[in-house]
Amino acid sequence: MHSLWHSSAAEKISEIEHDNETTRAIFNQHSTELWQEYIEKGMSVIKQRITTQEKPFSGILPAELAAQFKHVDLTQPLFNIDRVLEELDQLYLRDAVYFHHPKYLAHLNCPTVLPAQLAELFISAINSSVDTWDQSAGATLIEQKVIDWTLNEIKLGADADGIFTSGGTQSNLMAMLLARDSYCKRTYRDHNIKYQGLPGDANRWRIFTSQVSHFSIQKSAALLGLGYDAVIPVACDNAFRMDVTALNDEIERCRAANLIPIAIVATAGTTDFGSIDPLSEIAHICQQNNIWMHVDAAYGCGLLISLQHKARIAGIEHADSVTVDYHKSFFQPVSCGAFFVRNNCHLEHVTCHADYLNPLSAKLEGTPNLVNKSIQTTKRFDALKMWLTLRLMGQQQLGAAFDTLLNLAGQTHQRLSQHPLIDVLHQPELSTQVFRFVPKQLLSDEKVDAINAEIRKLIFREGNAVIAGTKFNQQQYLKFTLLNPATTLAEIEEVIDLIVHYGQKLTASYLNAANQ
Repeated sequence: MHSLWHSSAAEKISEIEHDNETTRAIFNQHSTELWQEYIEKGMSVIKQRITTQEKPFSGILPAELAAQFKHVDLTQPLFNIDRVLEELDQLYLRDAVYFHHPKYLAHLNCPTVLPAQLAELFISAINSSVDTWDQSAGATLIEQKVIDWTLNEIKLGADADGIFTSGGTQSNLMAMLLARDSYCKRTYRDHNIKYQGLPGDANRWRIFTSQVSHFSIQKSAALLGLGYDAVIPVACDNAFRMDVTALNDEIERCRAANLIPIAIVATAGTTDFGSIDPLSEIAHICQQNNIWMHVDAAYGCGLLISLQHKARIAGIEHADSVTVDYHKSFFQPVSCGAFFVRNNCHLEHVTCHADYLNPLSAKLEGTPNLVNKSIQTTKRFDALKMWLTLRLMGQQQLGAAFDTLLNLAGQTHQRLSQHPLIDVLHQPELSTQVFRFVPKQLLSDEKVDAINAEIRKLIFREGNAVIAGTKFNQQQYLKFTLLNPATTLAEIEEVIDLIVHYGQKLTASYLNAANQ
């Protein structure tokens, strides 16, 4: 009996000690000194990496890095902040892909501005969830203020509204959901998709978008029960913009086949080419045919605050809904996106009242619960990043930075176009450039494709630069995506030299193999 009592008491003491350690790790008024210590040590590690980082990537292969994780046992804590940070430095920071590096030229990833970095500290420390007022208070009003500021730049009108999202894919999903449900509401007075699901002829509904638009439109159609086949790809012109003649033809073809157009998605900044569809002409077609117009400006939204090139996005003000990604063209950390709608009444299609969270009575009392217009419940306070950026830097400085990118893209296009071993596919409207290495020696298209694919892999393995690849007409191309205003033309030229170096080396290898 004594030994049993002693064992039980020891277990109890152990539990209390564990609880004390757990409590000590909770961020509150008692742990601010430890919190500051952790933050400062973490900052020191980050600063050391950033200030000494010579390349955008280490070049490590997936299998090589995965092997270093095999010894990590997550059931055995290290219990020491210095050891934990040292491990993190070795397993993550050493081999991370660094978007701030001037020779990172691959995807739509931008370096981030300091006010937004500061905001992340507040976001994680206070940990507000901006789905309801009683979880966020002033955070709700800050988000709404940033939404209103963006709406003023888009000029959607007095009845417009919006909500922060995780990014373009979520925003485009909301757009297609509202387009679908608003069409159903005005067409079938006694049918509500929210309660009754899709009506019987929903398999006839069609969405039109450019053949080079973002894949999230097809994904949204599938998630919404319409299917991939509901999305009609529309041919582009030579500048990779939606061809309005082809659009009209597709609409007529669908109607002749007893299909029903419900939405047209115009892209302001395609992922590969940065092309901007003719927004005003598409808006006219939408108005003539009573079709929902969505503008995916996840990339091209930077034009909204451009000091030199804002006219390129003219026509966006006619949209029924708009996607914006601040974490692309406004230099914000991921994730930081938003969705906007011309008529706020359409947001009712995503509203669902729960007595424990956002009861209808709260709405009637005027409580601003943002969950009423969101497909998310828990919502991170990402709007603070844009708020602090606007308050500390201002939109003119952001707009000037985006203009710098557009000017650099023009210079890059000129350099690539003048190079005898580079074939340029298009003239950029934003800050992407698609091209490929073409050797002087006559090689088959298959070998040229293989050379370009291998160029990208070799550069990534070396790590001195990071570039992207894509395909057009089944041919392999390379791609620059310029989103770092600190990148110089000289650094671009160094990457071009690197591409040509590997291209010539690979060409020689193919020719030697053919001659043996």
